[in-house]
Amino acid sequence: MVIVFLVLVLAVMVTANWYVWRRLFRDTTSGPGWVRRAGAALVAGGWVMAFGALIAERTGAPFWLQRVLAWPGFLWLALSIYLLLGLLAGEAVRPLLRRLLERRKPAEVPVRQAEPVSVGAPPAPEPEDSGLLVAAPSRRLFVSRVIGGAAAAVAVGTVGVGTYGVLNGPSVKRVTVPLAKLPRAAHGYRIAVVSDIHLGPVLGRGFAQRVVDTINSTQPDLVAVVGDLVDGSVKDLGPAAAPLRQLNAPAYFVTGNHEYFSGAEQWVEEVRRLGLLPLENARTELPWFDLAGVNDIAGEDEGQGPDFAKALGDRDRARACVLLAHQPVQIHDAVEHGVDLQLSGHTHGGQLWPGNLIAAGANPTLAGLERYGDTQLYVSRGAGAWGPPTRVGAPSDITVIELASRQA
Repeated sequence: MVIVFLVLVLAVMVTANWYVWRRLFRDTTSGPGWVRRAGAALVAGGWVMAFGALIAERTGAPFWLQRVLAWPGFLWLALSIYLLLGLLAGEAVRPLLRRLLERRKPAEVPVRQAEPVSVGAPPAPEPEDSGLLVAAPSRRLFVSRVIGGAAAAVAVGTVGVGTYGVLNGPSVKRVTVPLAKLPRAAHGYRIAVVSDIHLGPVLGRGFAQRVVDTINSTQPDLVAVVGDLVDGSVKDLGPAAAPLRQLNAPAYFVTGNHEYFSGAEQWVEEVRRLGLLPLENARTELPWFDLAGVNDIAGEDEGQGPDFAKALGDRDRARACVLLAHQPVQIHDAVEHGVDLQLSGHTHGGQLWPGNLIAAGANPTLAGLERYGDTQLYVSRGAGAWGPPTRVGAPSDITVIELASRQA
């Protein structure tokens, strides 16, 4: 079954990329030439770079090689998505544009002046049509160029704006969450929630500094880093994560699935060295509520999966409880253990539209605040991006959760 699935995926990808090449390069040129060859090299080379970047990241290739491959490869990945969508949308416009051109009044044909004919001379042969008229540019070629050019312009613009949004740093969202068990003295308590920073070969130390500066500017009482901090080893990315040491409020950390691709145990020790407190299936009793954290589901393969009983089993349920858990799907265990509020990330809000449709189907909540019985779930769209440093329709954020007491 796996082989059949991979073959189907490969067939779909090959067909989609052949379609992109055809519409952008073959249909917009009048014959074989360097443009078509360059287009084929661009499409094939872009995917070689993209797959190379993914493989290099997963196999721990030299960091310099990851950086060389990541920028062009991941940006091509995003660009190809919107080229395909733009060209598919152009199929609806193509027949309308052709019909419009067909209704235009044909250009007048210039009349040739009659030439004098000598008496007794044989009649001159009729010239061929190609000698009399210069054929107008093919409507099909014109339409293909218009649609291909428009699709390329929209794709480049979309990816450019989406990439600028990520590199410019996350915005701040503020959400008020009432908790029935929260004492009056804790009314207005602020938790800065940051997830999915994804430091790696693209987003580095400068990006981490922007995230830290943004968090500090909100003056939170507590910082919750809810997973997917990095995409790489401590050796390669330790310097990039160093700005976390500058967080002005007590900070807590739980693992995300990408930590288990990057050496979770080493990263837990590194964030502890930077002043954050990892909550590995553990709980700490703050003055006004319990703060707990569980490992990500991806840790199960390493015997380090989430253990809700260890983190929450013996707590006093009369106290409010806030749980840090990377993936929203962990909400069902949180409900069973009487958690009042779960803070999660993981979804990126879909990151690249229409990826939100897929992410929404795989997660109980895509982004924002929702209630599940007596438990509330807040899902951040994340501060960074994985793969392409690009977001479309899902801007990055750091959320300040302000807890509200119903006793106030």
